[in-house]
Amino acid sequence: MQFRDRFGIRRWRGATVTKLDREANSDDIESLIAFVRSRSGVEFFVEPETFATDTTAVAVASDGEWTRRRVGSPKVIGKVARDLGVPIYDVQITGYPARMRAWNERNRERRIDPGTPGASVR
Repeated sequence: MQFRDRFGIRRWRGATVTKLDREANSDDIESLIAFVRSRSGVEFFVEPETFATDTTAVAVASDGEWTRRRVGSPKVIGKVARDLGVPIYDVQITGYPARMRAWNERNRERRIDPGTPGASVR
């Protein structure tokens, strides 16, 4: 089975790929798209690549529910955001929205199970 680079992950990622984390794939992007389509007022917050992790995006709904996925490159999530008409922010500049922290406080028990949508995976 050949990997189709539907979202440009390989093209825009560059030559360096983190060694401690798995690479982003189309399932990650499709998960973010599904989150946007099933919730209202979603915004993307892009987190930079680190030594240990690939570039990630946090999708935050209007009620503060959120999910984080690998995206490979800011250009990848930028294209997805444009296609969906969703605002996108650099988390290093804007920080995370207060509604996300409020949702975490209201849903502490859900944060324990990483399989729960919006759960904080640590």
